[in-house]
Amino acid sequence: MLVAILALTALSVAFGLGLGYASVRFKVEGDPLVDQIDKVLPQTQCGQCGFPGCRPYATAIAGGEADINQCPPGGEDGIQKLAELLGVEAKPLNPDNGVAKAVPTVALIDENICIGCTKCIQACPVDAILGAAQQMHTVIVSECTGCELCLEPCPVDCISMQPVAQTPRTWVWPLPDAAPAPSPRAAEASSAA
Repeated sequence: MLVAILALTALSVAFGLGLGYASVRFKVEGDPLVDQIDKVLPQTQCGQCGFPGCRPYATAIAGGEADINQCPPGGEDGIQKLAELLGVEAKPLNPDNGVAKAVPTVALIDENICIGCTKCIQACPVDAILGAAQQMHTVIVSECTGCELCLEPCPVDCISMQPVAQTPRTWVWPLPDAAPAPSPRAAEASSAA
């Protein structure tokens, strides 16, 4: 009887240690679906989707609380990627959230007009604006996501949105025009030959 009790105790200790090790070794931080959705989103943190940033929007999509078509900066391409990831049908962009930009833009500050009020710095969700009170401000172009949140609080309208300059790294080959469908006469001529 004592041998059986010791054997069961040893087995329970061994299984407990194994489960404890497995829980630490294979621990998953957060929700992997939220992480995958967040990677698809453009990370503009603009709030046009109705959420304070891309991560909360990703969490809402994963929880079924938000639709996949609420991100104007992601555009139709982002909606398509989200639909493929989640295995749902793609939808057109919800016009209540805004419109997708044809060309990516970046904020530029006219430093001759800027009064150094710091309102744009406070509005920027990605800290892409540098400056100090009563000093001119400037935009770190590589950090700016083009969310346009800095435009409204500026009291002197010194901020404008400009197209992102093409560089060898950002340039892509344009897609070829689709070949026109052959006319019925051309199709008949090719089948007769």
